[in-house]
Amino acid sequence: MSKHNIRSWLTDMDGVLVHENKAIPGAVELIQHWRATDTPFLVLTNNSIYTPRDLSARLHNSGLSVPEERIWTSALATAAFLQDQTPEGKAFVIGEAGLTTAIHEAGFIMTDTDPDYVILGETRSYSFEAITKAIRLISAGARFIATNPDATGPSAEGALPATGAVAALITRATSREPYIVGKPNPMMFRSALNKLGVHSEGTGMIGDRMDTDIVAGIEAGLHTVLVLSGIADRAEIVRYPFRPKLVINSVADLLDHV
Repeated sequence: MSKHNIRSWLTDMDGVLVHENKAIPGAVELIQHWRATDTPFLVLTNNSIYTPRDLSARLHNSGLSVPEERIWTSALATAAFLQDQTPEGKAFVIGEAGLTTAIHEAGFIMTDTDPDYVILGETRSYSFEAITKAIRLISAGARFIATNPDATGPSAEGALPATGAVAALITRATSREPYIVGKPNPMMFRSALNKLGVHSEGTGMIGDRMDTDIVAGIEAGLHTVLVLSGIADRAEIVRYPFRPKLVINSVADLLDHV
């Protein structure tokens, strides 16, 4: 991969740019380089809890200057998908501000009366009442959408049940599988490319997970870069039938390629 044929970048956030709210070595310099050279880029996350403004502030506290318009979440990707599918539709939404704001700004009406969709996202406190309502609406014909498939999320006390786990509960009760927009669905990357107005052939994807970032990047036709500063290690790579284009220790090693 030469610095000349990659003209735009997508990058995962946790494990690539930050770890436990601290910038990973090389991340500050990489973002500074992209901004100084007007390189199109987006920071991606499967987390649908936070708005881009929230995430921009979080990254700023880690020392990273990323404008909110350079952040692309599974909530935004879901909203873009639904806006394309059913303009000005109706949805029953389970989620936090990141998701409800995105769905509202996409022109959807949020209601529990005969919605077109039930949309499930991340939330810190799943309501049994809301889950019951979702099950009944899906059983009555509403289409089931989930922002991301992650079964658990991290917390200071340990793992928390996340979107994928609650989706499995709803699926068991309704016999309906959700359509999942976030990684590893390459749909999330394609919507990010559309937002940037760039082509997959000239875009790189930086991630720390083989089973989401890299496989989705390959399926979306991107130049994939695996960093070993997050989830994956070299031993894990051999378990998969596909390979990233480049494997580096952290984004600090990528500066020679951009």
